[in-house]
Amino acid sequence: MKRFYKETAVDRGDGGHRVLLDGRPMRTPAKAVLVVPTRALAEAIAAEWGEVPDKADINVSHLPLTRLAATGIDRVTTQRARVIEDTAKYAGSDMLCYRASEPDTLVKRQQEIWQPLLAWAATRYGARLIVVEGLAFVEQPADAVARLHEVVATHSDLALSALYNLTHISGSLVVALAVAEGHLSAADAFAVAQLDELYQIERWGEDPIAAKRHEGIRHDIEAGARFLALLEQERLKG
Repeated sequence: MKRFYKETAVDRGDGGHRVLLDGRPMRTPAKAVLVVPTRALAEAIAAEWGEVPDKADINVSHLPLTRLAATGIDRVTTQRARVIEDTAKYAGSDMLCYRASEPDTLVKRQQEIWQPLLAWAATRYGARLIVVEGLAFVEQPADAVARLHEVVATHSDLALSALYNLTHISGSLVVALAVAEGHLSAADAFAVAQLDELYQIERWGEDPIAAKRHEGIRHDIEAGARFLALLEQERLKG
């Protein structure tokens, strides 16, 4: 589909802020009006559409904020309990808890970068997770898993859309929550999530296919972090 509109705008309506294309409210793939709770987020979504070149094809990969908002409206609202479960279950197998046994330089790097995040989660949420060497599954304390589940459930539908994406992309609920709370920047979250691969790249170099995949991961993490920040920014103003 090529760009079919001339102007983008934002207005209040339907209990929030709508994005308008030539004066008409934008709709999600499920035909719901795309309405978000903050003007800041609506303006950012409108800007995505405004940046599509005239008569150019509309590429959804260039509209990450729109996709997150539409997913929150179309899917999370109707499957909230499932999304919470699918996000919170990562507490039982968080990537940060599985460490290398060698080489020593990688072991040290994981300890220096990953352990402070687990310590943060333990202090912030009272959720102390167990660390193990290797990939053998370790049963995490039930109380820690339950507390992280409760934290996930406190997020709004739109925030859950981004939180799930960040958790899935990074393989770590702790990383996703740290981004959501502003404890971790998007750039740092990428470095944390891709620590092992970046370590290998330092040693052996990066091939074009891996580079493209890493760029996609970076792009998705940045979008999720920005989406959550726009929601939080408006809440703090209120």
